[in-house]
Amino acid sequence: MNGSGNGNGPLEGAVIAVAGAAGPAGRAALLRLAEAGATVVGADADPVRLAEAVDAARYAHGGATVTGDTVDLLDLAATREWAAKTEKEFGRIDGLVHLVGGWRGSASFAETDLADWELLERLLIRTVQHTSLAFHPGLLRSDRGRYLLISAAGAGKPTAGNAAYAAAKAAAEAWTLALGDAFRKAGGEEGPKAAAAILVIKALVHDAMRAERPNAKFAGFTDVTELAEAIAGVWERPAEEVNGQRLWLTPKP
Repeated sequence: MNGSGNGNGPLEGAVIAVAGAAGPAGRAALLRLAEAGATVVGADADPVRLAEAVDAARYAHGGATVTGDTVDLLDLAATREWAAKTEKEFGRIDGLVHLVGGWRGSASFAETDLADWELLERLLIRTVQHTSLAFHPGLLRSDRGRYLLISAAGAGKPTAGNAAYAAAKAAAEAWTLALGDAFRKAGGEEGPKAAAAILVIKALVHDAMRAERPNAKFAGFTDVTELAEAIAGVWERPAEEVNGQRLWLTPKP
């Protein structure tokens, strides 16, 4: 995609919601989607950081419509309200990019703290359940609906100290693939019009992390700008090609 927003890209005029928009990956996604000509609606639990992210995307792409809503994605009713409001305000909803993250781990399997699981279950599973249920009807009404989950290679190859994180990511993946099956069934013989896909990374890296650890290699990590590019690229591929797929941005373990 040329990213010039000149009216011929698959994201031109699309309305894309970004959950977890205030973090480094969210910021990069807002910038890239706005650059591609989309109307971007970000949500985050942190109103100050969300406002900064929205302002940065607006400033970088004068004329782009980028808005932010403070939404508690752990509240299904509030999440449904956000989805309905977005579609009503902009007339359509063409995507939900799920960037709500979090990590907890331990030095060994035996030292696993189940309080970590309780936190990660909410952050990494419950938010996926709520955004998928809330946006499913609108994405079905779109001619280019996409639900994108960002996941980690560790979901399929968990390490001893990452039991809670890997299990939560694996559950989120299964939930997203079930949404993909719903899209497949809704499409019938013509194939799905909407798609649910999983972008798999090892871990993310951004400029502030490099500045903090100038000697670190971050081998196999995906830069947030590369992730944003891959997110935008999913709209360039037919729904049938990406629906129910794990799209690997890192070598498979």
